Amino acid sequence: MGRVALVTGGSRGIGAAISIALKDTGYQVAANYAGNDDAAREFSAETGIPIFKWDVADHDACAAGVAQVAEQLGTVEVLVNNAGISRDGFLHKMPEENWDRVIDVDLNSCYHMSHAVLNGMRGAGFGRIISISSINGQCGMMGVVNYAAAKAGMLGFTKALALENAVKGLTVNAICPGYVKTDLIAHVSDEVMDGIIKGIPVGRIGEPEEIARCVTFLADDNAGFITGSTISVNGGAYMA
Repeated sequence: MGRVALVTGGSRGIGAAISIALKDTGYQVAANYAGNDDAAREFSAETGIPIFKWDVADHDACAAGVAQVAEQLGTVEVLVNNAGISRDGFLHKMPEENWDRVIDVDLNSCYHMSHAVLNGMRGAGFGRIISISSINGQCGMMGVVNYAAAKAGMLGFTKALALENAVKGLTVNAICPGYVKTDLIAHVSDEVMDGIIKGIPVGRIGEPEEIARCVTFLADDNAGFITGSTISVNGGAYMA
């Protein structure tokens, strides 16, 4: 059997593409989700990937969820911190709950989930932690201060955690997608989207599968010399 991989937010959008790509590469995949039961069940029925429901912003729920995955599939060897939300708005108009919720789901979840899998990975002498950040965590964007702060925090989290665990055979890396065809940009008007595409040198937005291919690359056993790194996947829109 292949290594066990757990993808948070793994039943929709980029997360679904990651889950499918990992399964196709030979991993045993568990897909976490938070709220959309119908979409999660449909995803599982179509792909054969088991689904597990918990809120990644809840520390105890993450610990219990990882234990459930380990009981059914085995010790988690690859963790993909993909779950994320946005609550857009200018900071001077932003309710505190919108700030807190985005930080909790997008950033604090990386702590909750990584904390739940680290001892198992360290004990086994192998682990891959891959966090899906964002171009907005690299260059910022108006109207998403909470989201940009969370995604930027993931990059510092990645570097520090990589330093702590390299000697134990773990790698910790981040991926920063640019604009990708998901529900997060489904509400964007054609006019605005045309303006966005004009700012992308390759002349298009990305596909979820293009992010998934980066995950399978970093998750591979042969990627052990890559840690603390950030891969930008944005069509040239921001070159760090």
